[in-house]
Amino acid sequence: MDTDLALIVGILFGALSVPSILSAISDSRPPRVSSLMLLAGVGLITFAVLQKPGGYRLEQVPDVFFSVLGRFL
Repeated sequence: MDTDLALIVGILFGALSVPSILSAISDSRPPRVSSLMLLAGVGLITFAVLQKPGGYRLEQVPDVFFSVLGRFL
């Protein structure tokens, strides 16, 4: 898997899991699936940062996002 794609998918998984976790907590039920999704997102982000030589800087994330988006559209 491409490190840029892994980073973006990890960020999206993490962003989508937060509302689900908050909803589960407010309904007094365990956030099982959403916590697994958050864990997968953190794993993908960690994989991307460790596999790319030099890692990623915060300023690079928007450029990486749009380059990945441009590849698939």
